[in-house]
Amino acid sequence: MFERGFTASELTDEQVAEMQEHARQCRGAILTMTSAAASGHPGGSMSSIEMYLTLYHHADLRPDDPAWAGRDRIVVSHGHTSPGVYTALADVGFFPRDEAVAHFRQAGSPFEGHVERIVPGVEWDTGNLGQGLSAACGFALASRLTGGGWHTFCAMSDGEQHKGQVAEARRFAVRHALTDITVLMDLNGIQISGHTWEIMPVDVVADWHADGWRVIEVDGHDVGKLYAAVREAQADDSAPVCVVCRTVIGKGVSFMEDTPKYHGSPLDDEQYDAAMAELGLEPYLEETRARRAEAVQVAEMDIERPALPVDPGTPRTYTREKDADNRGAWGTALADLAVANPELPMAVLDCDLIPSVKTAAFAEVRPEGFVQAGVGEHNAATVAGSASVSGVLSFWSDFGVFGVDEVYNQQRLNDINMTSLKLVVTHCGLDVGEDGKTHQCLDYVGAFRNFFGWKSVVPADPNQTDRAVRACAALPGDFAIAMGRSKLPVVLGIDGEPLFASDYEFEYGRVDWAREGDEAVVMAMGTCVGASVDAADELTTDGMSVGVAVVSCPLDLDDAAMQKAVAAPLIVTVEDHSVRTGLGASVAEWMADNGTSTRLVRLGVDRYQSSGAASDLFAAAGLDAAGVATALRMALG
Repeated sequence: MFERGFTASELTDEQVAEMQEHARQCRGAILTMTSAAASGHPGGSMSSIEMYLTLYHHADLRPDDPAWAGRDRIVVSHGHTSPGVYTALADVGFFPRDEAVAHFRQAGSPFEGHVERIVPGVEWDTGNLGQGLSAACGFALASRLTGGGWHTFCAMSDGEQHKGQVAEARRFAVRHALTDITVLMDLNGIQISGHTWEIMPVDVVADWHADGWRVIEVDGHDVGKLYAAVREAQADDSAPVCVVCRTVIGKGVSFMEDTPKYHGSPLDDEQYDAAMAELGLEPYLEETRARRAEAVQVAEMDIERPALPVDPGTPRTYTREKDADNRGAWGTALADLAVANPELPMAVLDCDLIPSVKTAAFAEVRPEGFVQAGVGEHNAATVAGSASVSGVLSFWSDFGVFGVDEVYNQQRLNDINMTSLKLVVTHCGLDVGEDGKTHQCLDYVGAFRNFFGWKSVVPADPNQTDRAVRACAALPGDFAIAMGRSKLPVVLGIDGEPLFASDYEFEYGRVDWAREGDEAVVMAMGTCVGASVDAADELTTDGMSVGVAVVSCPLDLDDAAMQKAVAAPLIVTVEDHSVRTGLGASVAEWMADNGTSTRLVRLGVDRYQSSGAASDLFAAAGLDAAGVATALRMALG
C-alpha cells in the first residue's frame, strides 16, 4: 500500500521495486487487451504507465467510492492511452483488471477505445487531443469556488502540444493563479505519423516556461524520481507546474521501443508471445479472447446532473415605454441571480466582450465568480463545461459565431461529458447588423440539433429573456440561450399588456400564443416575434384571422400547440436563422413524425447578407413586419 496525498517524503526502495513490478504487470495487460481487441494504442500506454501508476496510487482517491466529492481530479488528455489508464485504475482497485482486459473496445462495454466518464475513476471523456488541460482548469476553478480543496492533475501527450487550445489553457491557468494544477506530460517524441519533430516541431519546455509555468524535467520511467517531482510540484503554490516525463514509447519491449508503428497498432500473436517473454510474463491472450464472449461485469458509473438549489429571485418587467435589448435583460437577470444566491458557487466566463454581452453587472456584484478567458473561446467552452459538473452554476456568454460555430467540437464534447453549462450567446442572426457576414451566426439552433443533450432557447423579448435565464439556471443539463443585438419592442398580448410579464413563468418546451386566428398561424422565434405580431395585427385589420405562436424552444415543440397550429390551413414560420435548419425544419419534422400536415411556408435567412443596420437586413430578407405581411397575403391568395 502507498500513502494517499503524496504525503511521504520519498518512496522507499521496497516501494520503488513494488511499483516497478506493478508497471511490468500492467504492460502485459496493455499488450493482451490491445491484441485481443485487435486495435488500440499500446505504445503510448506503455510510455505513460509509470505516470498513471504514480497518480492513481498516490493521489487522494477512494477506489471504493469513485464519486467521493473531496477526491483529487485526474484528467487524462491523451485519451487514446486508455489501456494504460484502465490497467492503472484496476491496479489500485477501482475494478478487476481482467474485466478491462477482456472487454476492451467491445460493444456494450464501458472500456471504450478512449477514456470515458462511465468508467469508475475517469473524470472526463477525452480523445480529441488538446482538451484535457482546459478541463483540468475547470476542475481547479470549481475547487476554488466551492471550497472543495482538491488538487487537479492532468496527464498529457507531447503530440498535442502544438494545438492552440493547449496554449489558451496554459495562459488561463497562470492568469487565474490556478497553482493547484499539476501537469504530467509524456514526452516520448512520437505521434501517429512519426517522430514529433518530423510532424510539427515544438519546443514544449520553452513554451510552458514562456507562459509562466514552472517546469520540472524527469525520467518518466524512474518511479522514485517521478514521485518526488510530482510531490514537489503539488506543494508549489507559486505557479502551476508541468512535470515533463521523458519516456520511450513501447518501453519494456525492445522491438516496440521508439517505433512510431506501435503508437496505434497492436501486436500479432507471434509478436505478442515474444513481447510477453521479454517482460517475463506468461501469455494469456487466448484465455482473454475466450472471455470476450462473456458479459462484462463492471457497471457503468451513473453520471448524474443534479439541479442546483437556485433561487430565481424576483423577475423584472420591461414595458413599451422604453425599448430594451434581450442581452441587457440577460445581464440584469444574471446579476440578480448572484444577489439572490450569495452562497451558491457561480462562474461566468467572458472572452473579452464584457460591454457587448452585458456581464459587467455580474462582475461587479460577484467579482470572484467572474472569469476572464481572453480571446480563447475553445478553452473557455471546455473550462465552463468541466466547472459545471463540480457543483458550480456555470455560464459562458459570447457572440453566437464564437460560442456556437467556433467551438462546435467543444460543445459536442460537453454534450458527451453530460455537463450543465448555461451558454448565452448574443449577436445572433442578421441582428448582428453592421458586423457583416463573418459575424452572422445563422445556425444557433441548427448546430445544437445535431447533439443529443443540448436544449435551445430563443426568447422573444426582454421579459421572456429575463424569465428564461432565471428558469434555465435552476435546470440540470446544457442550455443554449440565443439572442440578437438590437433593442426590441416588448411583445404585447391582445389586451395590450406585456405578454411575458405579470404571472408568466417560462417553461421549457411550451409554445405561447400572442394572437389567435384560424385562417393562418405564424410560428415565430426570437427577434422576429414582434414583426410577426405586427403583421398579424395588420391582416386582422384587413379582415383576416391570423394566429401567432411564439416558439422559444425550437428543438422541442409543444405537442398541444402543434396540434392546434396544424388545424389551420396555413403555417408560416418566421426566424432570423438559416431557413434550412431552424424553426421551419422543426415544424416540418414534427408534422412528418406525427403523420399530419398542412401547408407550410418557411421565412428565414437563405444566404449571408451584407453589412448594414439590422432593420435594413431584416427588410431585405423579408423578415420585417412588411415582409411577413406580404408573405401571408401571397400564401392566402
